Amino acid sequence: MIFSNRLKGLAFTFLMAAASLQVQAQDKMLTMEDAIINPALQPENLRQLSWVAGTDDFTYVKDNTLIRGSAKSTKHKTILTVDKLSVALQAAGGKEVKNFPGVQWKDANTFIVDAQGKIFNYNLKTDKATIVTTYATDAENAELDPTKQRVAYTKGNNLYVSLPGTADVAVTNEKNEAIVNGQAAHRSEFGISKGTFWSPTGKNLAFYRMDQTMVTDYPLVDVAPLPAKQNNIKYPMAGGKSHHVTVGVYNTATKQTTFLKTGEPAEQYLTNITWSPDEKHIYVAVVNRDQNHMKLNQYDAATGEFVKTLLEEKHEKYVEPEKGLYFVPGKSNQFVRVSERTGFDHLYLYDTNGKEIRTLTKGDWMVTDVLGFSKDGKKLYYSSTAESPLERHFYSVDLSNGKSTRLSQGSGMHNATLSPNGNYILDNYSSQVTPRKIWVINSKDGKVAQTLLTAKNPVADYALGETTIFPIKADDGTDLYTRMITPPNFDKTKKYPVVVYVYGGPHLQLVTNSWLGGANLWMHLMAQKGYIVFTLDPRGTSGRGLEFEQETFRQLGTVELADQLRGVEYLKSLPYVDANRMGMHGWSFGGFMTTSMMLKSPDTFKVGVAGGPVIDWKYYEVMYTERYMDSPEQNPEGYENANLLNHVKNLKGKLLMIHGTVDDVVVWQHSLAFIKKAVDEGILLDYFVYPGHPHNVRGKDRVHLMRKVTQYLDDNLKATPQQ
Repeated sequence: MIFSNRLKGLAFTFLMAAASLQVQAQDKMLTMEDAIINPALQPENLRQLSWVAGTDDFTYVKDNTLIRGSAKSTKHKTILTVDKLSVALQAAGGKEVKNFPGVQWKDANTFIVDAQGKIFNYNLKTDKATIVTTYATDAENAELDPTKQRVAYTKGNNLYVSLPGTADVAVTNEKNEAIVNGQAAHRSEFGISKGTFWSPTGKNLAFYRMDQTMVTDYPLVDVAPLPAKQNNIKYPMAGGKSHHVTVGVYNTATKQTTFLKTGEPAEQYLTNITWSPDEKHIYVAVVNRDQNHMKLNQYDAATGEFVKTLLEEKHEKYVEPEKGLYFVPGKSNQFVRVSERTGFDHLYLYDTNGKEIRTLTKGDWMVTDVLGFSKDGKKLYYSSTAESPLERHFYSVDLSNGKSTRLSQGSGMHNATLSPNGNYILDNYSSQVTPRKIWVINSKDGKVAQTLLTAKNPVADYALGETTIFPIKADDGTDLYTRMITPPNFDKTKKYPVVVYVYGGPHLQLVTNSWLGGANLWMHLMAQKGYIVFTLDPRGTSGRGLEFEQETFRQLGTVELADQLRGVEYLKSLPYVDANRMGMHGWSFGGFMTTSMMLKSPDTFKVGVAGGPVIDWKYYEVMYTERYMDSPEQNPEGYENANLLNHVKNLKGKLLMIHGTVDDVVVWQHSLAFIKKAVDEGILLDYFVYPGHPHNVRGKDRVHLMRKVTQYLDDNLKATPQQ
């Protein structure tokens, strides 16, 4: 494959830096426990690092003590031990705490602790704790309001609020368990991560009400008790009935709820919920069932009445609004919004009449995060891929003229948090060869005010292979970024087996200029065992813009497969790759890709391990599937081609399929249907289940999972261990 000229230098830099790291490496070998669950092999971090409200101070927890520092001074001091905090909490009616609980700052001298179903104020001047409010110990989805006095939470399918000085109030009292309140709606698509939305002063609470009565029950079976127990969930499948969502507004003073009149049809998606600064209005992005038309609507928060549509966006394939509105400080009639209307997520300044005032950012790159405003509201801070799709940097943009200034320094991934006053930025940085650095950055000029952490290389004593990142070309000339890990003591005169780790679907990017190139330690364990480990981000994955992502529209598993095969072509061109000993492993969409490869290009890989795989997209959820595939009725040919049941007879290599028995994301029926079809066709394959596990196998059982995956690859590729 041919490197693009633009990226030759970048790839060379990665190669040399990685080579330098390899020279320093020692000779220890990773165990599976090391690779999966050993926290000591992850880069050091500062626990609970956060800004202190209203200041340029920050705090973090170290050795069970709370440390405070200032952006303007390099002196850090201990302000509270966990023992002293525990005594204060017990004096206020709480119980002993042995580990420092989560801290949320209320003001410069007061923080909030949420412990044992109680919200405590702790005052640093008096060294005393007081109970603000209490709530149920079995509560879920708890969220403090902006004033840190009220708590919204759910129990079962109902929503409650805990107010100072009063008993908990039931906001909803739904007897029908199929009607859910206060939880994330639309299966957490469209950027939705929660179901409650406090107003700026905490006097009002907006929340999702999700009516799932029309959605078919789907059985999950708990095999632990005797007899086994059936647990039904609501799972809206592509082409089927979707749930109906409305937005309620609860007034904490009147204890009354008003619902926004979001209108018909009931099968629509409500997202990007944003309060106006004066709390009089709520803005909602309303997306139609086909997901090709978005209306940004304004509603009266007191009456629920529709006020107006500020703007609309349409696309022949799909629109996907994922971020709310960002109101400009001091200008309640102006906000910044993120839109992908040009093919890349960019920032636009609007007024509340829906008039665009100014385009703030533009170019063939993505705004990935909005950090906040300067105190005077003249500048906005954001992160983007402007330097490279492999990296994240942060910038300021002047709202008056759209001029952007890069503030981050050093190639790699910068995770930024703006201070409350907008004067400084906490920069949590890594690169392929930098485990972690945390800096305090001046937001005016990007200069480093101080360094808070320089993490040591946690795997310096281990014999790791060399990691390189470079692009190859898709069949249309598009750059596809890849990562390759070679074994320690790599010898180009020898032939090595290959393991390709794959995901390949929307909303994920595996190859980045972050620590170890985004690879996990299991991949390095495999390299230690004598494999070349390869990963490629195909078209359809994130961080590259709408055109790159939408190449897979209505044909999931087609373009992505072609791109993976370009990666295979590259691997086969290398004299040290044994093309007869290649394996692939992936989970979820990666399980779909692994199975697709084993069936649609059956002579390419000798072995595949597919975890939690989508087999037939008709069995997958409405919101995700119909965005990328339309409905089965609209796109029968696409669904038919992507349905892996139609290709079972093509299997030649060894295939291991793995599934959790209570998977509520990719339901167990996918792989069971595949097994049934294989039996019908007389096709042999291997199968393994994890009883009681949902979509991902976590905890100590993950060690078992990766041992299983590794053993299967070893048994069929017969790699010679380098140990």
